[in-house]
Amino acid sequence: MAGKQGNISRMAMKAMGLFGGVQVMGILCSIIRTKLVALWIGPVGIGLFGLFNNALEMISTGTNLGIRSSSVRDISQALASDRGLVARMVTVVRRWSLWLGLAGALLTLSLAPLLSQITFGDSAHIWGFVALSIAVLLQALTNGEYAILQGTARLKRLASVTLWGTIVGLAISIPMFYLLRERSILPSIIAYAAALAAFAWLFRNRDYPSVKVNSRETFDMGKGFVRLGIYMTLGNFATILASYAFNAWLNVNAGTETVGYYQAGYTLINKYTGLILTALGMEYYPRLAKVAESRMRLRAFVSQEINVAIAVMAPVVALFILLREVVVWLLYTPEFNVILTFISWGMIGTVLRTLSWCLAFTILAKGDGKTYLWTEVASAVINLALNIVFYRWWGLTGLGIAFLVSYLLYTIIIAVVYFRGYRLSISRASIYNLLWTLAVASAVMIAMESGALAIAIVLTVISIAVAIRQIIALWRR
Repeated sequence: MAGKQGNISRMAMKAMGLFGGVQVMGILCSIIRTKLVALWIGPVGIGLFGLFNNALEMISTGTNLGIRSSSVRDISQALASDRGLVARMVTVVRRWSLWLGLAGALLTLSLAPLLSQITFGDSAHIWGFVALSIAVLLQALTNGEYAILQGTARLKRLASVTLWGTIVGLAISIPMFYLLRERSILPSIIAYAAALAAFAWLFRNRDYPSVKVNSRETFDMGKGFVRLGIYMTLGNFATILASYAFNAWLNVNAGTETVGYYQAGYTLINKYTGLILTALGMEYYPRLAKVAESRMRLRAFVSQEINVAIAVMAPVVALFILLREVVVWLLYTPEFNVILTFISWGMIGTVLRTLSWCLAFTILAKGDGKTYLWTEVASAVINLALNIVFYRWWGLTGLGIAFLVSYLLYTIIIAVVYFRGYRLSISRASIYNLLWTLAVASAVMIAMESGALAIAIVLTVISIAVAIRQIIALWRR
């Protein structure tokens, strides 16, 4: 088992390196695209880009029914049992992706007049939303291929699709931005979706050719991951709704400038550090789904993932708090220094987020959609309530504390499900690593808040040294 766990650690870290690099490239392409739109088209271009992309995300999320993630579980479990079943499941996922993509496209077409009226207050952009239906269909087909590649452990191909699709999509868009200006926004969105779809087709898994599956079998085999996907969609919607509600409340009670500070801090805490977890999850989720019925293997895999994730996250958190002013200066301006304490509290909360993330994947691996939904709704409600209360008490700093406390409560909720509901456990080493990381992160923050820079540097160096030692040990085990 020790050798097997070592192999698992290496796979997890390789996946993190692979997809972490892809996501960094995606961020760079996004920055370049935004900069060029701002330069050649101006604020109108940025606004149109945001509005149409938000509409695309909303429609795709609502009509894809979460099968991008939910079907990974079924494919992974089929992979562990029967090659013939995998071929049938791959066919079913592709067919459901086509059905849902067509449904999304038709919905977009039918709602085009309403969407134009709601979004722009006129009917001048109806044909824009009609064209957007193409991107909705392409995105659904791409998501199906993503799920198949992830479920069948073809991670390098999946990374290649995302990397080359993003680069080529940007390359096609650049001359559009320059030549067509404002008229380039929708064609560039469609071109990006088409580039991803083209590379998804090029790198698709050909190991499992299409087999005959009638409509009845397609429905029966797909209803399990569709049902789970619906629960996941509702859970994600609850999170989005809570975020929207708080931003609206903050805008009314504190002003748009404060919303800007909050969004900047939240992006630093949640999205950039979330790249590490997203990269790890590409390999972790399908691996966990394969052993969902084995308590012993679940315990081993979850404990191992906690050790890897915490070992990687520990120096990131310490360094982030130490270099927080430099990070804010690089990504924003010195005016945003008011969020320094906010993001420091939030980074400590990221450690708890990492733990809860590792535990929560067992819910998806088991296909327990109802539990996933109520835990996500509970998390959204708790986060909304704490944000409002703590902002009233401590302002922007209170939002960082709210992030920490909300993830503490969410971790407790997930732990109850994991330990009591599923009767699972984690290793002592995982608990020790967690407590050590929390202690070091808290100490670095206290040192920075007290002006003790030298102490903060020493603690960060120690954290990095310990993390390197842990990563080497996990790699060699």
